[in-house]
Amino acid sequence: MELAAVEAALHRLFIGADGTSLRKEDLKKARETAALLDMLARVVRPGRLLVDAAAGKAYVGLLAVELLGVTRVHVIERDPRRAELCRQAAARLEHAAEVQVVEGDVADARAWPAGPDVVVGLHACGAASDAILDAAVAVDARYLFVVPCCYAQSVAFSPTAEARADALGVPRHAEVRRRVVMSLVDAERTLRLEAAGWETTVAALVPPTVTPHNLVWRARRMREPNRMREAAQQLRALRGGESR
Repeated sequence: MELAAVEAALHRLFIGADGTSLRKEDLKKARETAALLDMLARVVRPGRLLVDAAAGKAYVGLLAVELLGVTRVHVIERDPRRAELCRQAAARLEHAAEVQVVEGDVADARAWPAGPDVVVGLHACGAASDAILDAAVAVDARYLFVVPCCYAQSVAFSPTAEARADALGVPRHAEVRRRVVMSLVDAERTLRLEAAGWETTVAALVPPTVTPHNLVWRARRMREPNRMREAAQQLRALRGGESR
């Protein structure tokens, strides 16, 4: 996806005033969005339903309409102000699309449609990333793209990750400890998806100079029994249950 096209669409949909330009943080978001749109282009088609979860201003969902030809978008955003900005931006779309903006938390099952084709979560903070993973499984989505952000104590697996780090003898030096705990959280997320039947790849979305939270989980629903069984065994071991 051409970065210039993403930047131009972001400016037109979300700023729109002549003589203005994107802010530094908008330019960084444009790079992330462009990289994610490149991945989405392989799986989205007109008529398929895209869920933009914990959407913020729904950069990904709305630019998928403008630049990828997506015609159905379901936006989930809990902040009323941001949800309204989504609606205002949707009204400026040049391409016809069915865009539904739901004010709600991604952890609330009522905010989700049944059977979406693609679920996206760009920089869903803390526990929101885990809620998106679980919801995508629950609603039987076909594809999932999630870029987590903010590894805080609100992440359900964090206390277990800390305990596992203690058991491994990991020192309390902040940077060493942080990296180990983050890796354990990421491993649990990956195995949780695999155990639920999702073929999962974790890759760098953009260089870490753009954002330190630069990993994207790309998952496709496959339900391969042997792979699910092996991942479930690994997940139990990681969580401190029975070993393989």
